[in-house]
Amino acid sequence: MNYQTIKNMKKTIILLLLIQLSGIVNGQENKEVSLTFNHIALSVKDVNISAKFYTDVLNLKIIPLPPEAKDVKWMSLGDGKELHLLSVLKEDVKTNKAIHLALSTADFDEFVQKLREMNIEYSDFPGNLNKINVRPDGIRQVFFQDPDGYWIEVNSINE
Repeated sequence: MNYQTIKNMKKTIILLLLIQLSGIVNGQENKEVSLTFNHIALSVKDVNISAKFYTDVLNLKIIPLPPEAKDVKWMSLGDGKELHLLSVLKEDVKTNKAIHLALSTADFDEFVQKLREMNIEYSDFPGNLNKINVRPDGIRQVFFQDPDGYWIEVNSINE
Protein backbone atom coordinates (compact mmCIF):
# COMPACT_ATOMS: atom_id res chain seq x y z
CA MET A 1 0.00 0.00 0.00
CA ASN A 2 1.21 3.43 -0.75
CA TYR A 3 1.24 6.42 1.56
CA GLN A 4 -1.87 8.02 -0.01
CA THR A 5 -3.95 4.83 0.43
CA ILE A 6 -2.96 4.56 4.11
CA LYS A 7 -3.78 8.24 4.61
CA ASN A 8 -7.23 7.77 3.02
CA MET A 9 -7.89 4.65 5.16
CA LYS A 10 -7.02 6.63 8.31
CA LYS A 11 -9.40 9.41 7.26
CA THR A 12 -12.14 6.86 6.61
CA ILE A 13 -11.61 5.17 9.99
CA ILE A 14 -11.63 8.54 11.79
CA LEU A 15 -14.79 9.55 9.90
CA LEU A 16 -16.50 6.27 10.83
CA LEU A 17 -15.50 6.69 14.48
CA LEU A 18 -16.85 10.25 14.53
CA ILE A 19 -20.13 9.09 13.01
CA GLN A 20 -20.36 6.32 15.61
CA LEU A 21 -19.55 8.69 18.48
CA SER A 22 -22.02 11.30 17.24
CA GLY A 23 -24.78 8.69 17.64
CA ILE A 24 -23.76 8.17 21.26
CA VAL A 25 -23.66 11.91 21.95
CA ASN A 26 -26.91 12.42 20.04
CA GLY A 27 -28.52 9.59 22.04
CA GLN A 28 -27.50 11.29 25.25
CA GLU A 29 -28.94 14.61 24.12
CA ASN A 30 -32.31 12.99 23.35
CA LYS A 31 -32.58 11.18 26.67
CA GLU A 32 -36.04 11.68 28.15
CA VAL A 33 -36.41 12.86 31.72
CA SER A 34 -37.92 10.23 33.99
CA LEU A 35 -40.51 11.45 36.51
CA THR A 36 -42.24 9.68 39.39
CA PHE A 37 -45.17 10.72 41.57
CA ASN A 38 -44.07 12.33 44.85
CA HIS A 39 -47.03 14.06 46.53
CA ILE A 40 -50.34 15.81 46.14
CA ALA A 41 -51.04 19.01 48.09
CA LEU A 42 -54.50 20.11 49.17
CA SER A 43 -55.47 23.56 50.40
CA VAL A 44 -57.60 23.06 53.52
CA LYS A 45 -59.40 25.43 55.89
CA ASP A 46 -58.23 23.80 59.13
CA VAL A 47 -55.16 21.59 58.87
CA ASN A 48 -55.89 19.83 62.18
CA ILE A 49 -59.49 18.90 61.27
CA SER A 50 -58.36 17.63 57.87
CA ALA A 51 -55.43 15.69 59.34
CA LYS A 52 -57.77 14.02 61.85
CA PHE A 53 -60.10 13.01 59.00
CA TYR A 54 -57.27 11.48 56.98
CA THR A 55 -55.81 9.64 59.97
CA ASP A 56 -59.18 8.39 61.29
CA VAL A 57 -60.88 7.49 58.01
CA LEU A 58 -57.97 6.48 55.78
CA ASN A 59 -55.47 5.42 58.47
CA LEU A 60 -52.78 7.67 57.02
CA LYS A 61 -49.78 8.34 59.23
CA ILE A 62 -48.55 11.88 59.90
CA ILE A 63 -44.97 12.61 58.86
CA PRO A 64 -43.24 14.65 61.59
CA LEU A 65 -42.37 18.23 60.63
CA PRO A 66 -40.57 21.00 62.52
CA PRO A 67 -42.76 22.89 65.05
CA GLU A 68 -42.73 26.07 62.93
CA ALA A 69 -44.79 24.25 60.25
CA LYS A 70 -48.04 25.09 62.07
CA ASP A 71 -50.32 25.34 59.04
CA VAL A 72 -48.94 22.27 57.29
CA LYS A 73 -49.34 18.52 57.80
CA TRP A 74 -47.67 15.86 55.67
CA MET A 75 -49.13 12.38 55.57
CA SER A 76 -47.72 9.16 54.17
CA LEU A 77 -49.58 7.40 51.36
CA GLY A 78 -46.98 4.59 51.45
CA ASP A 79 -44.16 3.77 49.05
CA GLY A 80 -42.62 7.23 49.49
CA LYS A 81 -45.78 9.00 48.27
CA GLU A 82 -47.28 11.78 50.37
CA LEU A 83 -50.36 13.91 50.91
CA HIS A 84 -49.58 17.48 51.97
CA LEU A 85 -52.31 19.45 53.74
CA LEU A 86 -51.82 23.22 53.69
CA SER A 87 -53.99 25.80 55.43
CA VAL A 88 -52.05 28.84 54.29
CA LEU A 89 -54.54 29.98 51.62
CA LYS A 90 -57.99 31.07 52.73
CA GLU A 91 -59.89 31.00 49.41
CA ASP A 92 -62.57 28.36 48.92
CA VAL A 93 -61.60 25.55 46.60
CA LYS A 94 -64.19 24.32 44.13
CA THR A 95 -63.80 20.92 42.55
CA ASN A 96 -65.90 18.13 41.14
CA LYS A 97 -65.91 14.35 41.46
CA ALA A 98 -63.79 13.87 38.34
CA ILE A 99 -60.92 15.47 40.28
CA HIS A 100 -60.23 13.07 43.13
CA LEU A 101 -57.63 11.22 45.15
CA ALA A 102 -57.93 7.48 44.51
CA LEU A 103 -56.69 4.81 46.91
CA SER A 104 -56.95 1.01 46.69
CA THR A 105 -57.54 -1.57 49.38
CA ALA A 106 -57.67 -5.35 49.57
CA ASP A 107 -60.25 -4.87 52.37
CA PHE A 108 -62.86 -3.02 50.32
CA ASP A 109 -65.96 -4.44 52.08
CA GLU A 110 -64.47 -3.69 55.50
CA PHE A 111 -63.64 -0.16 54.40
CA VAL A 112 -67.20 0.49 53.18
CA GLN A 113 -68.48 -0.84 56.51
CA LYS A 114 -66.14 1.60 58.31
CA LEU A 115 -67.64 4.50 56.31
CA ARG A 116 -71.13 3.38 57.40
CA GLU A 117 -70.06 3.11 61.05
CA MET A 118 -68.50 6.59 60.91
CA ASN A 119 -71.67 7.99 59.24
CA ILE A 120 -69.68 9.16 56.22
CA GLU A 121 -71.88 9.43 53.14
CA TYR A 122 -70.51 7.63 50.10
CA SER A 123 -71.84 7.09 46.61
CA ASP A 124 -71.17 5.58 43.24
CA PHE A 125 -69.74 7.86 40.54
CA PRO A 126 -73.16 9.13 39.33
CA GLY A 127 -73.95 10.17 42.93
CA ASN A 128 -76.37 7.49 44.16
CA LEU A 129 -76.00 7.48 47.95
CA ASN A 130 -74.74 4.31 49.62
CA LYS A 131 -74.18 2.63 46.27
CA ILE A 132 -70.99 0.96 45.07
CA ASN A 133 -69.77 1.73 41.56
CA VAL A 134 -68.36 -1.10 39.41
CA ARG A 135 -65.92 -0.04 36.72
CA PRO A 136 -65.81 -1.80 33.32
CA ASP A 137 -62.76 -3.75 34.53
CA GLY A 138 -64.70 -5.11 37.53
CA ILE A 139 -63.04 -2.92 40.17
CA ARG A 140 -65.51 -1.74 42.83
CA GLN A 141 -65.29 1.84 44.04
CA VAL A 142 -66.96 4.35 46.34
CA PHE A 143 -66.67 8.13 46.43
CA PHE A 144 -66.90 10.45 49.43
CA GLN A 145 -65.71 13.90 50.48
CA ASP A 146 -63.29 15.16 53.09
CA PRO A 147 -64.14 18.14 55.39
CA ASP A 148 -63.12 20.63 52.66
CA GLY A 149 -65.15 18.98 49.90
CA TYR A 150 -62.31 17.17 48.14
CA TRP A 151 -63.44 13.92 46.53
CA ILE A 152 -61.82 10.64 47.52
CA GLU A 153 -62.24 7.34 45.76
CA VAL A 154 -61.48 4.06 47.48
CA ASN A 155 -61.47 1.05 45.22
CA SER A 156 -60.98 -2.67 45.46
CA ILE A 157 -57.82 -4.28 44.24
CA ASN A 158 -58.42 -6.45 41.16
CA GLU A 159 -59.79 -9.58 42.81
